Amino acid sequence: MALLLSFDTATKHLAVVLSDGVTPLASRVDESDQYSHAEKLNVFIDEVMKEAGRELKELNAVAVGIGPGSYTGLRIGLSAAKGLCFALDIPLIGMSTLDILVAEFLTPPNNQQPTTVSLRAQSRGNLFPMIDARRMEVFTRTYDAAGNALGESSPAMLDEAWCDALPRDVRTVVFGDGSDKAAQLWNGHDHIVHVANIRPSVRGLASCANVHFTRGDFADLAYLVPDYGKAANVAQPKKKV
Repeated sequence: MALLLSFDTATKHLAVVLSDGVTPLASRVDESDQYSHAEKLNVFIDEVMKEAGRELKELNAVAVGIGPGSYTGLRIGLSAAKGLCFALDIPLIGMSTLDILVAEFLTPPNNQQPTTVSLRAQSRGNLFPMIDARRMEVFTRTYDAAGNALGESSPAMLDEAWCDALPRDVRTVVFGDGSDKAAQLWNGHDHIVHVANIRPSVRGLASCANVHFTRGDFADLAYLVPDYGKAANVAQPKKKV
């Protein structure tokens, strides 16, 4: 099995995991709303390595969530991942944070069998992981019940029109912090199932990283950039009169 260090900083939720293949060996999670990634990421990395009794030089690869999500958070995570890979001369894995969310949703807890969760997911229909993009906007894309992406990620405005545009002969499952903020919207739409409190966390990170490593799906260390989801909304300074 490969020794993989994985983390995601795209949202307010910060997760770091050291895994042997898909098996987490040590992990740290910060679920606060403080966006404390800059202060905690490297501390968490050091803690999980020490807890597992492993050294950075033993790593086979570093995997990082590349968004869509927070501009600052993504830069922090990708900079840390690139620095580690450059120093250790190991592969870099860039993972969509939406893929990590789907993997977290589909990966069973320790006391359940994968086939049980897989069959349950297949009966639910299409999956829509959602990352909060402020107000009622989210970043999302469609996945089938097995977790295969059916399109590209894009911003979406959550409203009655979005709900009504979904096919009613197929159930739609929404999850992630973007879906949680719209909990009231899902009421009255029988074709939409909202699963609360799913975040890009430990099990999803380990599972997603292992898939990429097994496939040999590595990123270019020099050219991998974050997927911000949309252009930055930067105000231009006013000209002095």
